[in-house]
Amino acid sequence: MSVQPIIELLRKRGVTIDQVADIVMKLQKPYNPKLTMQTCTDSVLIVLKKREVQYSLYTGIALDELAEQGLLPQPLQTIMEQDASLYGVDETLALGIVHVYGMIGLTSFGYLDKMKMGVIRDLNDHANGIHVFLDDLVCGLAAAASARIAHDHEDEKDFLDSIP
Repeated sequence: MSVQPIIELLRKRGVTIDQVADIVMKLQKPYNPKLTMQTCTDSVLIVLKKREVQYSLYTGIALDELAEQGLLPQPLQTIMEQDASLYGVDETLALGIVHVYGMIGLTSFGYLDKMKMGVIRDLNDHANGIHVFLDDLVCGLAAAASARIAHDHEDEKDFLDSIP
């Protein structure tokens, strides 16, 4: 499955791969001083290649777009317009992305969902549309890409430490 259509849809909704990679860099740089932006970008793209990740993104973005057009049934339309704090389905969908890379992804997701850094904050502000799902999906994407890097870095370190 090609990543180009989902990259284009994200861009149309105000999210670039570089913005997500920047969040990944902020999450992982303290633990991996040699980390490069290219590694972060590559990690985001590798996560985006997974079909289940793309399906989660397509689903959440479609619901955001339908809400913007006022096409959801009530009470869901009002819930989406208000970004009701107890809705939680947006986080649930995003967790599907996070769980691909284990518990470190889950903790990173919680941190990003709370801190709202970078493009996540911009999406959450709802200045340019309804992004009830997309802000959490970007948290999930960044958390998964970050966890992927952490797993690779720790595995490499563990291997190097075990060599006599």
